[in-house]
Amino acid sequence: MGTAKKEAARRDRQGKTGDGMGNVRTKGENFYRSAKKVKTLNMFKGGRAQRNADGDITKAAAYQSREIPNARIEPNRKWFGNTRVISQEALTSFREAVAERAADPYQVLLKTNKLPMSLIHDGSNTNGLKEHKAKIAVESVPFSDTFGPKAQRKRVKLGVGTLEDLAGESVKMHETYLERLDQAKLLSGTSGETAENDKTVDDGQLTSAREPVFSKGQSKRIWNELYKVIDSSDVVIHVLDARDPEGTRCRSIEKYIREEAPHKHLIFVLNKCDLVPTGVAASWVRALSKDHPTLAFHASINNSFGKGSLIQLLRQFSSLHSDRKQISVGFIGYPNTGKSSIINTLRKKKVCTVAPIPGETKVWQYITLMKRIYLIDCPGVVPPSNNDTEEDILLRGVVRVENVENPEQYIPAVLKRVQPRHIERTYEIKNYKDSIDFLSILARKGGRLLRGGEPDVDGVAKMVINDFLRGKIPWYTPPPYSGDADADGKVDGREGRLGEMGRKRKRDGSEAGTSVAPSGDSASEPSDSDVEDEEFTGFSDGDEGSAGEDEADKPDEDEPAK
Repeated sequence: MGTAKKEAARRDRQGKTGDGMGNVRTKGENFYRSAKKVKTLNMFKGGRAQRNADGDITKAAAYQSREIPNARIEPNRKWFGNTRVISQEALTSFREAVAERAADPYQVLLKTNKLPMSLIHDGSNTNGLKEHKAKIAVESVPFSDTFGPKAQRKRVKLGVGTLEDLAGESVKMHETYLERLDQAKLLSGTSGETAENDKTVDDGQLTSAREPVFSKGQSKRIWNELYKVIDSSDVVIHVLDARDPEGTRCRSIEKYIREEAPHKHLIFVLNKCDLVPTGVAASWVRALSKDHPTLAFHASINNSFGKGSLIQLLRQFSSLHSDRKQISVGFIGYPNTGKSSIINTLRKKKVCTVAPIPGETKVWQYITLMKRIYLIDCPGVVPPSNNDTEEDILLRGVVRVENVENPEQYIPAVLKRVQPRHIERTYEIKNYKDSIDFLSILARKGGRLLRGGEPDVDGVAKMVINDFLRGKIPWYTPPPYSGDADADGKVDGREGRLGEMGRKRKRDGSEAGTSVAPSGDSASEPSDSDVEDEEFTGFSDGDEGSAGEDEADKPDEDEPAK
């Protein structure tokens, strides 16, 4: 008889058929409890913590104690030897290689070795005693001269110890002042003027308080949106106005990205290049390419320029970051520079709200360009600057013209930046004396009169400023003169379609160069022989602006489903 039958017969004899057979053991099985079973039962039995009469825990329950158990480090020789070392020769060669390629904006660092990158920079030997004012006071003035009956506090506190240090500090302050002055001239477009015109003339006028409307684009909410876009982006596109690239350039944001996020790629897009001559756009692209990769662009859903080049560049960045599932591209810049219009151009449909007035984009917005490329639209920001006047802020398109009080006071700045022949061609007005006379003639010509036949100077001034900002009146800031051109008009540097943008017919057997020398007054009357060359009606159909359009517009497997 088998074992199973014997056990069944025994259960029948003992009457143990209805108790669940909890205590019955099969013959041959271990009768005693295993160590695991005993541990489990002890955990069930001793699961509560032991407490004294006051309720304090005297013995913690299992898994309740916060005390860190004693650890043991595995014995290994690597804890007592050098892990990673580098010789001084290798470090020097590494420094030289990085220094050569760091200045080239067209080279990207793909991978870094496991080395403290701070070692490749020579630390500046700064004197901490001179940098910290508290240490200066403690070290230079004894305690007895500061407190007590012999206290002396009447002497002048200087941060220098000798006259040589004082002279050196004065020279540094003067050099810093000259650098800030040159930067202010460059931003205002008066870098080519002579030193005689730089003298400040006291005309007896007092500067009044700035209107609140000129502080637009500087709120905390706008800057929070900007930092969210920068933090979320792998590639940051700084959109500039082709008519005034230096005026719409946010140098503080560039400095922030260079210092706080050097791993992010920054490129320039020169938008509205259809409003400037081709040679001027090419010169600005060549000048800005020394700092960051620069592209010329014309935002238009049906007739765009530079769309293929921009998409090709974004695909290159996507291939550089092949280890990532997707990359994000953020668009930043001044208000009304065309950030949302560029996104609509890339998508070939209206996905972002656009308007010819600043402040249309309120919050950031994610847009899918391809399966691996996402675009981020950002509200326009205006970095605060003490050198920017109200005229500069208004003529950059930062504020809405209808909110400005007394707009006729900014018309002289408009007339100064525009050549008279363009004013005459646009409004068909000649022989005006000053800005008020110009507005009066224009108002009477258009029938914009108030009661008593008075011209509506205020309304006409707003109309002229809007025409100036929206491209009805031709104007541009002259690019910096490039001395790299040779006798043939060619410029040393990178070649490509952007370098070949300037196309002028040959005259007298020589081709005109694309570099434009800065003029002291952009409104000066040119000679009759130069009028035809400076005539500008936009990019012609024969230009190679949309060379990459056909390839970019083809159906792509990465494009999102419509």
